[in-house]
Amino acid sequence: MPNTLSTNIINNKANVVACIDGSRYANAVADAATWASLRLGAPLQLLHVPNKIPAPIPPDLSGSIGLGSQEQLLAYLSDLDAKQNKQSSERGRLLLEAAQAHVLKSGVLASPIQRHGDLLETLVEFAPSSRLLVLGRHGANSSVDSPNLGRHVEAITRALPCPILLTKDYFKAPKKVLFAFDGGSRTREAITQLANSPLLSGLEVHLVLVGEDNTEHQEQMNWAQVMLQQADMTVLTRILSGNVETTLSEYQSEFELEMMVMGAYGHSRIRQLLLGSITLSMIKQAKVPLLILR
Repeated sequence: MPNTLSTNIINNKANVVACIDGSRYANAVADAATWASLRLGAPLQLLHVPNKIPAPIPPDLSGSIGLGSQEQLLAYLSDLDAKQNKQSSERGRLLLEAAQAHVLKSGVLASPIQRHGDLLETLVEFAPSSRLLVLGRHGANSSVDSPNLGRHVEAITRALPCPILLTKDYFKAPKKVLFAFDGGSRTREAITQLANSPLLSGLEVHLVLVGEDNTEHQEQMNWAQVMLQQADMTVLTRILSGNVETTLSEYQSEFELEMMVMGAYGHSRIRQLLLGSITLSMIKQAKVPLLILR
């Protein structure tokens, strides 16, 4: 993805975009997006992209290969597509109306948008004007208890250049946040973003580095702590040893932190191999909403 398309939570001309579907995550996504919209002072868009359901082939035509049967099949599929699109659009309208009414309870007037087509392609189109994208960990066709991600989530987190907030099936405004810091350029950029954004202002941020406790890491942590403190955050720092994913997960549980923040995949292939597995593992394991910064 070209850097010219990159956006971040500092961009005060961009929108918060909530991906609304028919899953039980819809209200949590709306709540998380409302929270972010109010914190950032950014307009909220509610986006629904209907799932494309393949039309079934009628039994009396599926085994036929004659020209007449082909013409009948094309006519049948065309008619079925039209009916499904009409039903899908109406269902999407109702979902967006419900989400719009839900966020209005918090005083936020959101703009509903329905787009037909591929979800990932649609989000790539929206990304340059998106300050933050909010979506559920699972989609409408996934089991909430499944350890697997919704089928679009991994592709979205890899492809999009904008920050993403992944939520569970319930969201409450966080007061204490875990920031997974590694001292690298990507997490330093994320620190700079947060320090120049009101998103986490006034919150308690636990800055955790999993790695060797040495002078270099201590200096990096001190820099990050000062940056966030200057942005009105209460900052606690810890350097811990162990497996990155396990250590972060255990720390989050021990201190009952209500959101996790981390960097995402690099856009180079080598960078993705080095960092992608950790990011993806945290996306799968996170027990709280996960904010992925670029």
